[in-house]
Amino acid sequence: MHESTSTTVHSHEEPGHPKTSQWLKRPTAETGIISWLTTVDHKRIGIMYAMAALFFLLVGGIEALLIRVQLAVPNNTFISADFYNQSFTMHGTTMIFLAVMPLSAAFFNYFVPIMIGARDVAFPRLNAFSLWMFIAGGLFINSSWFLAHAPDIGWFGYAPLTSKTYSPGLGTDFWIFGLQMLGIASVVAGLNFVVTIINMRAPGMKMMRLPVFVWMTLVTNFLVILAFPAITIALACLMMDRLAGTGFFEPAFGGQPILWQHLFWVFGHPEVYILILPAMGIISEIIPVFSRKPLFGYAITVFSGILIGVVGFAVWSHHMFATGLSQVAFMAFALTTMAIAVPTGVKIFNWIGTLWGGQIRFTTPMLFSLGFIWMFLMGGLSGITHSAAPANLQHTDTYYVVAHFHYVLIGGSLFALIAGCYYWFPKVSGRMISDKVGKWAFWTVFVGFNLAFLPMHWLGLGGMPRRIYTYQDNMGWNEWNMVSTIGAFLLGIGICVFIGQLIWSARKGKPSGDDPWDARTLEWQIPSPPPVYNFARVPTVTHRDELWHRKQTPASKLPPDETVGSHGIHMPDQSWFPLVVTIGILSGVYGVLYMDHFFIGPFIGLAIALIGIYGWALEGPGGYHIHPRKDHK
Repeated sequence: MHESTSTTVHSHEEPGHPKTSQWLKRPTAETGIISWLTTVDHKRIGIMYAMAALFFLLVGGIEALLIRVQLAVPNNTFISADFYNQSFTMHGTTMIFLAVMPLSAAFFNYFVPIMIGARDVAFPRLNAFSLWMFIAGGLFINSSWFLAHAPDIGWFGYAPLTSKTYSPGLGTDFWIFGLQMLGIASVVAGLNFVVTIINMRAPGMKMMRLPVFVWMTLVTNFLVILAFPAITIALACLMMDRLAGTGFFEPAFGGQPILWQHLFWVFGHPEVYILILPAMGIISEIIPVFSRKPLFGYAITVFSGILIGVVGFAVWSHHMFATGLSQVAFMAFALTTMAIAVPTGVKIFNWIGTLWGGQIRFTTPMLFSLGFIWMFLMGGLSGITHSAAPANLQHTDTYYVVAHFHYVLIGGSLFALIAGCYYWFPKVSGRMISDKVGKWAFWTVFVGFNLAFLPMHWLGLGGMPRRIYTYQDNMGWNEWNMVSTIGAFLLGIGICVFIGQLIWSARKGKPSGDDPWDARTLEWQIPSPPPVYNFARVPTVTHRDELWHRKQTPASKLPPDETVGSHGIHMPDQSWFPLVVTIGILSGVYGVLYMDHFFIGPFIGLAIALIGIYGWALEGPGGYHIHPRKDHK
């Protein structure tokens, strides 16, 4: 157990020249709402990402339950066909872009710097900007429920359904601009994390000593940087079709609707791995700790993750086997779809190898991790069946596909993210979560998930199409749809128990200490919750499982850590400008959509954004210094 660290803080205008006469107890606005609105601390940004993502997870869950109630019985009129279309569009968009992706980003933000021995990310204000752009994009899309007709085009937005002819209202425009804002947030964050991981590692933290989660973060953010331009271009073309009368996807003007599918799925299938690779990284951190063994096959685990990222760009057209591609394209994408199963299978082999012979502790994080392996394996096996073009044609647009991607994205990504929440919650809050209640949450989620989505395999093979509003009584789908709806509600209860646990434990949980799991990576070396500067002295890394090595090695034999200079630890100032720029962009987008009613709206938004950018550019490299009075390692 490390001693807590008290600090003395002073501010300054130029780096290296502190105002020694202006001693403060703490940095200005360290507490209160203003401190959160102006923060550039990667840990606070991670917490806000997580809070927003969990909120949108509940929103997307409510939309899913509306869908399941409507399909529970045949010929149901619980909601209208139009509202049903809006619900499944917003459900898919919310879960992918506003829940799973940002929950992964929460882990990136909070833990990557402290796992590599850094004091912050490379660009703290840019990091804050990515947060506010994500929140703005999420609120913007969801405001369509109240300001206009919500989008009803599916989360994939196939042309020509998105044209003015078939979607004349503003709902599709809200979807286009909202996704563009979310894309800006993702690419900005992706560049930030790539630079952080490559340039800001602690001394001795070689690339092959990085935690696997950090490696998967690096691969994921390269995928973001390379994949999002495709959807950005597609959305820009669609925006021009709708607002300026161009014809990129309009057959009447010589456009090609299938062009949208190619652009979308060039992004859309790497997006699957953007969602699953962070989950694989989390599992690779949890299983060794609760097996009391180093990760089996570290190098092959890392290289298989890189291979998944590379091959993920070569499989997109298996989503398009029903569109009339050539036989050569069929064969090529069938082979790459089969091939991508190999590195995924290698990872599963590595996790099982780590478990084999280990001293396994069945804690709540471990249970969710084991659930991830089993559920993701099932989703992967059903995914491999899509590589066979004849079978793919039968599966296309049926509930078999719905079952497959929910096993991958809920049984896979969400299970792992929940495991990560239980595992790292003591580090974030300094408090423990009840393991007994956590296990109840696990079994509720596990049983509910399988009841909800396992029957969809049989519904799909039985011919039930996706995206249908209702069905006749004589189709043979009645019983499995009712089972699926019951499972969805049970799953929802489990998720609510999990989120309720987080809220209650943050206030009432038992103190956790700095390292309650006897963990292996650097974040568990510092206090819980971590101080604003993370490390009083940046450690010198000599081993892959550095903290385990330090626990087993006498202090006299450890290499010296970084010394703190006379000026202390330099920290960046808080800033309003990332939020101001975001408000300007958000105002400008609303202004474009309602330009007919308020002509100067876009220009007001542009002016606010330019003021924010100008202020940001002139803000300078000020900051403050912190002097830890009791250094700890």
